[in-house]
Amino acid sequence: MELKQHVVGAFTDRVFQGNPAAVCVLSEWLPDKLMQNIAKENNLSETAFTVKKGSEYELRWFTPGGEIDLCGHATLGTAYVLLRFFETDCDELSFQTKSGRLIVKNVNDLYEMDMPAYPLTEVPVTDEMEQAIGFRPLEAWMGRDLVCVMADEHQVVQAVPDEEKLKKLDGLLLQLTAKSTSYDCITRSFAPKLKVSEDPVCGSGHCHVIPLWAKKMKKSQLTAFQASKRSGVLYCRMENDRVTLAGKAVLYSKAQIYVPEEIEE
Repeated sequence: MELKQHVVGAFTDRVFQGNPAAVCVLSEWLPDKLMQNIAKENNLSETAFTVKKGSEYELRWFTPGGEIDLCGHATLGTAYVLLRFFETDCDELSFQTKSGRLIVKNVNDLYEMDMPAYPLTEVPVTDEMEQAIGFRPLEAWMGRDLVCVMADEHQVVQAVPDEEKLKKLDGLLLQLTAKSTSYDCITRSFAPKLKVSEDPVCGSGHCHVIPLWAKKMKKSQLTAFQASKRSGVLYCRMENDRVTLAGKAVLYSKAQIYVPEEIEE
């Protein structure tokens, strides 16, 4: 069996920046184990698999450590591939996912994603958080992920979290965030529980931090910077319990994946 795969840099217009996602457009679903093995072999933070169903696409995301319920950058990457190579006569796509229907629109040179905001509950800051991060957070919030608000952007940039200690904290990922001098907010995302040391640009992470900063800053439109080594910029808008995340994308590669028949099942 041969599969086509594209690798797209999300939230950037330059290769080697943003967050790379592998995208496999399928005619029918593969066994879960095979999709997981492909994600492990790619060793990117996300590999997206999509199958057209009627006028919509079903979409699933796999990290090297397992399937995840929501991924922004791989959704953006999938929309980029579909609109550029498969659905060239339209500028909007609808995806059915584990987090419900997600709409992506191509507006000028940006891909706008309508995504759910995670409800957050404030939790106590603990010594374990400080020991895992290397700095003591000002605040801590829990959604799917643990969100730690830091004293300033320098702590976000300079943090070198202890992966083993991070694994013992609550939450699927750790989002470190602070106010920024050049943007509205700055964030870094860590996912050792999913075998991803640091996610270069995390869309679902911004479904946590944007609602938080929108409330704190009393504004609905924010520009966010992801301070990983690759970095990326997200243009964000809050609308009730939804977050619109917009960013650019760039194609890095096209490839053929060869799966021997004896391991297809």
